[in-house]
Amino acid sequence: MFEDLSRKLDGVLGRFRQRGLLTEPMIRDGLREVRRALLEADVNFRVTREFLNRVSEKAMGERVLKSVSPGQQIVKIVHDELAHLIGGEGQTELTWSPAPPTVIMLVGLQGSGKTSTAAKLAKRLARQGKRPLLAACDLYRPAAVDQLRVLGKRAGVPVHHEEGATDPVEVARASHRAARSTKADALIVDTAGRLQIDEPLMDELARIRKALDPREILLVADAMTGQEAVRIAEGFDRKLGVTGFVLAKMDGDARGGAALSIHGVTGKPMKFVGTGEGLDALEAVDPRRIAGRILQKGDVVGLVERAQAVVDAGQAAAMQEKVLGRGRFTLEDFLVAMRQVQKMGPLDQLLKMVPGMPRGLSADDVDPKRMKHIEAIILSMTPEERRRPEILNGSRRKRIARGSGRPVAEVNRLMKRFAEMEKMMKRMKGLMPSGVMPSLTP
Repeated sequence: MFEDLSRKLDGVLGRFRQRGLLTEPMIRDGLREVRRALLEADVNFRVTREFLNRVSEKAMGERVLKSVSPGQQIVKIVHDELAHLIGGEGQTELTWSPAPPTVIMLVGLQGSGKTSTAAKLAKRLARQGKRPLLAACDLYRPAAVDQLRVLGKRAGVPVHHEEGATDPVEVARASHRAARSTKADALIVDTAGRLQIDEPLMDELARIRKALDPREILLVADAMTGQEAVRIAEGFDRKLGVTGFVLAKMDGDARGGAALSIHGVTGKPMKFVGTGEGLDALEAVDPRRIAGRILQKGDVVGLVERAQAVVDAGQAAAMQEKVLGRGRFTLEDFLVAMRQVQKMGPLDQLLKMVPGMPRGLSADDVDPKRMKHIEAIILSMTPEERRRPEILNGSRRKRIARGSGRPVAEVNRLMKRFAEMEKMMKRMKGLMPSGVMPSLTP
């Protein structure tokens, strides 16, 4: 997400960083390019104007113009104002009721991703030790209830539904009674959407809101709709008084204009972003961290959170033993580690979260197909060959190449990389006494 905007801003701010001295004309010229980058990213024009006014006011100050590092000062100003644009000082975390269950009502247009977002949010809360209950209140879309039940089962979260029900308000009330009786911490209500905002939809949602008195009303908007998402947000906020937003399908939006516009237009914070199809692909919004990712500063906290969500603690502990030398790191271990990384999301997304990672990586470096090719090569080996790669002579490598459908040169390249990794781990063992290496487990 934000790839286009990130690339353009990096080019503009890179020129600021190279200057030993900045003048007001230089700043004005640079901010014109920033304006062009924001508008091309589909950021709302009013939000863009206000953003540039704030940056310009701070950047023209005497302390910045005569600073020892004026370019870095301007980068910091842009970073701070981007964070303000995304969430400001608003509450981006969920607000919990004093007495459970906390009711979280998800609203939005049909096809925005409400049902999958409900399941993702439920799984996220369950992972945090909460006891969520999902409520199937979309009674109009064919198979909506069944979809939520399937997703709830995958997430390990119960789903309240009423067979043959026709009144979503009554289902909502029944789900609230069920949440109280089962001592659930949160009731996540999946509501019906329409292809456009209409009065019947809003009347129904208003009746559900009145029946449940939700602590959170989260609008789920499709990030790929661009400025239309902003107009939708204004309409729902005007009618229901939403408390925050979830931008779904952010992995498919390279521009990010909706994400940078909704808070500026409505004043309500963005609380979550959907970054993929998996049930773990929902990230809490930290405005400063997202601003850092846009400016290519990385996001170590986000990277750790992804690892904690998907990495198996037992496998990670075993891997640490191998690294410290109390076992041998094999191709089987390499395959396990590679699969763990794949669970964390697309490799190109992960690399952008690492501070200082070079941005000039080729498409081959982050091609998911390449990971599949490596997996095919390793799986074409016998168990003994995976445990003892030193026995892989020329004839064995030819057999493995035939079995995996890859050229022998690719097999050789993998073995060379693996040998380099083994050497690196041996050096780590020599440098780190037992107990010094940081834990690899979440």
